[in-house]
Amino acid sequence: MKQLTRLAGLAALLGIAVTPAAAQEKIKIGVLVTTSGPAAALGQQVRDGFALAIKDLGGKMAGRDVEIVNADDELKPDGAVVKVRGLLERDKVDFVVGPIFSNILQAIHRPVTDSKTFLISPNAGPSSYAGKECNPFFYVTSYQNDQVHEILGKVAQDRGYKRVYLLVPNYQAGRDSVAGFKLDYKGEIVEESYTPLNTLDFQPELSKIASLKPDALFTFMPGGMGVNLVKQYKQAGATVPVLSAFTVDESTLPAQQDAAVGMFGGANWAPNLDNPQSKKFVAAYEAAYNGVPGTYAMQAYDAALLIDSAVKAVKGDLSNKDAVAAALKKADFTSLRGNFKFNTNGYPIQDFYLTKVAKRPDGKFQTEIVENVFSNYGDRYAKDCAAK
Repeated sequence: MKQLTRLAGLAALLGIAVTPAAAQEKIKIGVLVTTSGPAAALGQQVRDGFALAIKDLGGKMAGRDVEIVNADDELKPDGAVVKVRGLLERDKVDFVVGPIFSNILQAIHRPVTDSKTFLISPNAGPSSYAGKECNPFFYVTSYQNDQVHEILGKVAQDRGYKRVYLLVPNYQAGRDSVAGFKLDYKGEIVEESYTPLNTLDFQPELSKIASLKPDALFTFMPGGMGVNLVKQYKQAGATVPVLSAFTVDESTLPAQQDAAVGMFGGANWAPNLDNPQSKKFVAAYEAAYNGVPGTYAMQAYDAALLIDSAVKAVKGDLSNKDAVAAALKKADFTSLRGNFKFNTNGYPIQDFYLTKVAKRPDGKFQTEIVENVFSNYGDRYAKDCAAK
């Protein structure tokens, strides 16, 4: 109170107005992602991308200092609930950013939103919260899970692949990936293999692929799963074209390297996207972390910009939740990917691309845009969400 009184007195002398936010404490943002185990690289990209954005914002939002509180969900739903309750109750964060995996999101979604704390997902976008269960305290800066996989289904259909083998992990995002692929693909699915999450040995599946001889393999294997699959695929001498999502990207390429070159992916962005803000981000990220940023880092950077836009809109006063929600919905910031706005369900409307792994002249590996497959594309579940 003494500090507020001093500020008010100074304001009176200077003839300016000071809002209550000027005397408030730091804005606290909890970042809950997987930073241990086979998928650690994914979570680290989120942490790094988010931290870079906060640095570029000068460590402040609407004049208030920003404090990031990091937590590792360890890819364990029960443990993630404990961690997020710590962020909410002990650290009293204003926003929660995370997670990577949809099964973790399903575990923490209710504890966060029930507490009327805003949850911003920089990656996981399950169908379960895109329709009837949409929530005014939940926003996604990535995509609805199905959409990235829809890219590969459309490409498979357009390229005339008559027989395709599907290989995904057995959890919500894996099931969403299959649903997304099947939307546009009308050919024969010769096999649907659902492996336990964090499977690292794919010899049984590779043997099936060799015997069934499909025209293409569609797979979604993020993190360490993707690293092992690609290496084992090459070691087996397989030549079936690979259409993948989150299997060959900037989080896995440092480990996969040449084994991944030429493999296709689907994404809402790639490091070679030609716009000024994206080029600046890629250069800054590589300088800061000595690695190539992927969509995880890009979406986390955008998550920070989204939060900043809302905080600025309410002049740093986060007490009016409705006003903060309205500001988040507007998404009044320049996304690294260019086209970006929220649908009625808090999931983005944006462009989607077919990408291909390439080796750069400097020896680093990255995904590069091959073609634009969907423009200004919103997910099919939004129609079931009453406007937030």
